[in-house]
Amino acid sequence: MMRKKKLSGWMMCVCTAAVICGCGSKDFKNPSRGETLVMATNAYMEPYSYYAEDQIVGIDVEIAQAIADKLGMELEVRNMELDSVFDELNAGRAHIGMAGINAAEEHLEDADFSDPYMRIEQAVIVDADSEAAAVSDFSDGLIGVPAGAAGEIVASDLPGAQVRSYDSGADAVQALLNDTIDAVILDRTSAEELTEGTEELKILEEAFAARGCSIAVAKGNEELLDDVDKALDAIIADGTVFRITNKYITAE
Repeated sequence: MMRKKKLSGWMMCVCTAAVICGCGSKDFKNPSRGETLVMATNAYMEPYSYYAEDQIVGIDVEIAQAIADKLGMELEVRNMELDSVFDELNAGRAHIGMAGINAAEEHLEDADFSDPYMRIEQAVIVDADSEAAAVSDFSDGLIGVPAGAAGEIVASDLPGAQVRSYDSGADAVQALLNDTIDAVILDRTSAEELTEGTEELKILEEAFAARGCSIAVAKGNEELLDDVDKALDAIIADGTVFRITNKYITAE
């Protein structure tokens, strides 16, 4: 049975390919002109994109499937490092990128982004004996974040802070445990997952949200972006996005 997580408010090595259904040509730039929508993701971002046995599942995967359905297409999901997603998009090897991705200013030259589909509550993980009470206490600190995730924006907005990007939230948390950084910022659901049963770390009580998750497409591919936005608008309007999210996250 799928476990539900609590969230207050609304939120890429290529090593394997998880085919949700079918396959098709990857030489087209607009998937509405082809058969298969290829999604690039990082499958270590539970509950947004993660492995359940040998299949990649999660909020972003189901939303991508719903978009593919609206476009009358099949969906293929590819797992890779977060930093590889934009390269795969611009090389034409993938059509959309989804992994809790945020349209951060530093990524605007790497890809174009859909309208947001989900706002993510962020959390700060610190050492259990830390006296910090808010994210602002780390203005001069070294902060770890999953590359391309919403926490990168929050950390970058802190004056004087040094931001270090990691392939996953788990890698960032391990760096904190190794005392190589001062704090980790990532979505609260992942923070709760990664600190569960760990007495060495704690999550600050402060609650704050980053800009919503967006779908990345290759830079300049306006035709594809338009198709994605229209499909996304439709599945938000008919309640599909809410129903998908509610399967994984219980909003308070």
